[in-house]
Amino acid sequence: MKRILWMFGLLLAFTQVNLQAQDRVLVEAESFQNTGGWVIDQQSFDVLYSSYLMAHGMGRVVEDASTKVNFEKGGTYHMWVRTKDWAPYPTGPGAFKLSINGREIDQVFGQSGIIDWDWYYAGSVDMKKGENTLTAKDLSGFNGRFDAIYFSTSKEDKPINDNEKLLMLRKELLGLTDGPEEIGEFDLVVVGGGIAGTSAAISAARMGLKVALIQNRPVLGGNNSSEIRVHLMGRVDVNHYPKLGRIVRELDNGDPGNGNPDEKRYGDDRKEQIVKAEPNISLHLNTHVYEVEMDGNSIKAVIGRDIATNQEYRFEGTYFSDCTGDGTLGFLAGAEYRMGRESKEETGESLAADTADDFTLGTSNLWASLEKDYPSDFPETPWALQFSDEYHIDEHKADWQWETGFGNFNTIYEAEAIRDHNLRAIYGNWSYLKKEKAEKYKNNELAWVSYIGGKRESRRLMGDHVLTQMDIQDGVMYPDGSVTATWTIDLHFPDAKNSKYFEGEEFFAATKHIRVKPYTIPYRCLYSRNIDNLYMAGRNISTTHVAFGSTRVMRTCGMMGEAVGYAAYVANRNNASPREVYTRHLDEFMGIIESPLNIYTYPTLPNK
Repeated sequence: MKRILWMFGLLLAFTQVNLQAQDRVLVEAESFQNTGGWVIDQQSFDVLYSSYLMAHGMGRVVEDASTKVNFEKGGTYHMWVRTKDWAPYPTGPGAFKLSINGREIDQVFGQSGIIDWDWYYAGSVDMKKGENTLTAKDLSGFNGRFDAIYFSTSKEDKPINDNEKLLMLRKELLGLTDGPEEIGEFDLVVVGGGIAGTSAAISAARMGLKVALIQNRPVLGGNNSSEIRVHLMGRVDVNHYPKLGRIVRELDNGDPGNGNPDEKRYGDDRKEQIVKAEPNISLHLNTHVYEVEMDGNSIKAVIGRDIATNQEYRFEGTYFSDCTGDGTLGFLAGAEYRMGRESKEETGESLAADTADDFTLGTSNLWASLEKDYPSDFPETPWALQFSDEYHIDEHKADWQWETGFGNFNTIYEAEAIRDHNLRAIYGNWSYLKKEKAEKYKNNELAWVSYIGGKRESRRLMGDHVLTQMDIQDGVMYPDGSVTATWTIDLHFPDAKNSKYFEGEEFFAATKHIRVKPYTIPYRCLYSRNIDNLYMAGRNISTTHVAFGSTRVMRTCGMMGEAVGYAAYVANRNNASPREVYTRHLDEFMGIIESPLNIYTYPTLPNK
């Protein structure tokens, strides 16, 4: 979305009659003041332009969500609820009901048999002038969800369902048409608070830059957070330049493995404390960047929206770093990117696909059970994937193999469908184990299931160098070789037995590790080749699909972030572009990385 969208919304708002605005009320689900046991899901913001509430109870009914809503005029209103049936068979398990001022609406939502988001008419309701209470009651614990509730005095005023046009209505009725709140100007704006983005922000801040770190979840760490629970891989102890990796070590909370049911093992609080201890970092959690302002080929500012309150914020910067994983910032800015596999003919790589395609590594939703002192049951799940004695996964917890994607889904625009498919696999398999292997699993309960997808691959933003399989296996040492990578070329594909029983619906992966010696990633892979002030760090850097299989692990991504922070310092100091750090100031950049001196003794005042 471009800046012109909110300008159009501003014009639209001015054309509305005040009385009409008073007769329409929009309540965003994610803005409920008391979310109870419901969770806020923003993973589809780039499709819906909104977050939503979801009852993620792992088969147990969650606590009610509630909120207070003020109506300037009392009277009879017509009510619509935007929701979906996420797993229809012919109707799915996501049932919920709504109450107005303690009076329950007759209709059950989330069981329409239609998988697409839409507005469902809930009838006419009497609303008091002033404060009214809305309550959402989960009926199943199996991921019922709703996006918004709309009230109008006219029954003919059903809200539009087109996501982009609906964005204009959201802005109007939420009072966002006057534009976002100005946060300030920064030397470096980092979008994405995973290990790569957090490391980039810390690195730049410690070199004296004023940094904004924007993360669209309530915690830092990305795939290494308690929300997703993937352990850190790659090594920092075999560096060509040992300075890189120091910040990654600070953020590293040990190795709890994948899907550990103890959320504290992933160190969310520790990561946040490290960032908040940096006086040069302005941290903005729960903020999803979805618009950019451009000045020619440079990014001038980004616009983010709070995933709960919907307040919008504007961050202006000299340099920007895309650490979103999905390449979201680069995409919005018009950066050149690739997605999927290149062909052997194009890249010359022996491991490349014979024909270019849209195949990407998948997304994992990990889970774990715990043994209790008492037996428990689990509901029947006819709407989930169905397992049998011939094929089921006989495990107490998940590891990395629980993965959906593989070209069957687009990892960005079908993120919700991917997550939901993973849930259908998890719940279906667990239901089978509890029933058919009751003696083994009778005392086990699902302790945790991730509702946030842990992505592996999506867009890769193109830089002045595109890392290849040959660069890795030949150990090419370019003059700007900086980050040392050690992980194998690790390209996932559907497990053969899983494909046999769930062809086209695979959710379980296999891999073949191609071992490599430590090699360096050129600095030229860490900035955009066509957006003049854009860096990138993480799994969205400039590589082929094959090379990405090695660079994508989080300790390596964290070191990329550290390198970007140092490069932004050199660029800022010399009033240079990221490319000019390579063409004109490479010795200074490499000198920082190679220097045995403590980084805090390096001069940090800009010298423009």
